[in-house]
Amino acid sequence: MKVRKIAVIGAGVSGLGAIKSCLEEGLEPLCFEKSNDIGGLWKYEETPEDGRPGIYKSLTSNTSKEMTAFSDFPFPDHYPNYLHSSRMMEYLRMYTRHFGLMKHIKFLSKVCTVRKCPDFSSSGQWDVVVEADGKQKTYIFDGVMTCSGHYTEKYLPSQDFEGIQKFRGSYLHSWEYKHPDDFVGKRVVVIGLGNSGADVAGEISRVAEQVFLSTRQGAWIWSRVWDHGNPMDATLFTRYNRTVEKFIPTFLLNRWAENKLNARFNHANYGLQPKHRIFSHQTVFSDDLAKHIITGRVLMKPNVKEFTATSAIFEDDTEEEIDAIVFATGYSWTFPFLEDDSGILDSQRSLFKFVFPPQLEKPTLAFIGMVQPAGAIIPTSELQSRWVVHVFKGLKILPSESDMMADIKRRRKKMAKESVRSPRKTRRVQYIDYMDEIASELGVKPNLLSFLLWDTKLAKEIFYGPCTPYQYRLQGPGRWSGARQAILTQRDRILKPLRTRALTPSGSPSSGPLWETLKSGHPWIYKSLISNTSKEMKGFSNYPFPNHYLKYLHYSRMMEYLRMYSRYFGLMKHVQFLPHKKRYTISFPGSEGSRSGLSQTTSPKESPACRQPKLGLLGLHCHVSQLR
Repeated sequence: MKVRKIAVIGAGVSGLGAIKSCLEEGLEPLCFEKSNDIGGLWKYEETPEDGRPGIYKSLTSNTSKEMTAFSDFPFPDHYPNYLHSSRMMEYLRMYTRHFGLMKHIKFLSKVCTVRKCPDFSSSGQWDVVVEADGKQKTYIFDGVMTCSGHYTEKYLPSQDFEGIQKFRGSYLHSWEYKHPDDFVGKRVVVIGLGNSGADVAGEISRVAEQVFLSTRQGAWIWSRVWDHGNPMDATLFTRYNRTVEKFIPTFLLNRWAENKLNARFNHANYGLQPKHRIFSHQTVFSDDLAKHIITGRVLMKPNVKEFTATSAIFEDDTEEEIDAIVFATGYSWTFPFLEDDSGILDSQRSLFKFVFPPQLEKPTLAFIGMVQPAGAIIPTSELQSRWVVHVFKGLKILPSESDMMADIKRRRKKMAKESVRSPRKTRRVQYIDYMDEIASELGVKPNLLSFLLWDTKLAKEIFYGPCTPYQYRLQGPGRWSGARQAILTQRDRILKPLRTRALTPSGSPSSGPLWETLKSGHPWIYKSLISNTSKEMKGFSNYPFPNHYLKYLHYSRMMEYLRMYSRYFGLMKHVQFLPHKKRYTISFPGSEGSRSGLSQTTSPKESPACRQPKLGLLGLHCHVSQLR
């Protein structure tokens, strides 16, 4: 069986890596992409079509650039460590141009069906029906690499929420959410505490009247920024750390990580702490969620029990008036183009090492990027593709069906013991372990002992440094001559985008920023201004803030407090305000003379005492004397 022509379904990050892997081994890939561009998940569209990925405009990667790169194509050194979707698209376009991938992609081509050829048991070939320009065409391929991703079919469990049909407001899935403009001044409930739920709730909270974040079980919240300001994954995902972890009981690893995250903010106090241990379920990345909770923009709530026409009733029997609902409830794993054939995928969608269906007579169908690594998907799917191409060509042989099923069952048993029951947990893998597992199948796992003997400097960086994808290009099939240099300079690329200001010896601080603010008139504040000091440290000494007030206060709450204070002590009758403009000067207690030139006028009969309480909000004590 000679394999030559390969169908690649999807031109996202997994599909691009698959095309490149085919070309490396002399195969003829043809990629079918139903949209008009590459990028898949990372391609932002204001109104995406059904069956395509949908992302919000502010989407930023959760994995850092050195851990996310293709193994033989590092990101430019000036790129930030965590990348906005637009920067990811720039990188994917550079990769596509550099390796000449575009000519192997057919855009606006929808794969309708993939089915075995009648002689599949001997040929291993596939009939692939593709629709383009309103016409269908059938191709015959020697192998198929499915790279269609798992963020296209939104999961919207509206049947689980009683009363949703009666709700008069709007509701949508996070797949449809693009930016917060539609939620200005509204009361919004976000259902689901994953990465999207945390991002969307935080972003909407900047403009909404109130956001409620509803979760069934809570979550552990990781930050992209780790100790000393380094990227989290580049700090933790090292071979040294992974070696140490294997000698430490799981409960101690859980305790260490939970204590580490609780040191940043106590998850129990913030209504986030789940019942499960940290490494037994998918974790969530958010640098801002704690800030939004402590400032009251986001209020944590339990699962929604029922909706009424205008409100949500939660499982703790509290009820909140709401105007809109965002379901951040994830996606379904579907392959609409595959025949409903148990000979391809069984009911449990069993895949050997999450890639090959074990039931096939010929191993000429592979699923790329369907795994859920605790790390970056680009290097994971790329390594899968490199292995798959070698299997297609017969250079690597898969075990028997019974052995593959035994491996699948062992993995499931292990995951059931370590993880919370969840549809996604069946595809979760530890990043370094899985990469090494696939690399061993392909013969590209770095041999540390060998490197230690002839290249000690490189061996140290491989073991103690970030486990970057370049390690899997040092030896074996697909070896890249630039891999060593990429590894030894990876820390420089991490630091370069951070060091954008040349440091000089400290001098005297700049003077008068508040005066510069005042020179243009009265002090101006932005609508989202929140205090930097907590309420207990900020209150007047004989007038505490109400106990239900949040720790850090929006300026509107500060104004409420100042007005209450003024009424309580009868201060208003001693204040004259400035409805009209006139020139006046400000003199600061304890200073000689005064600063003039503040352009402001008032009618001759009125004499300003001090500006309206906005001055008090900024902590400025001043005397204002009228210019005669």
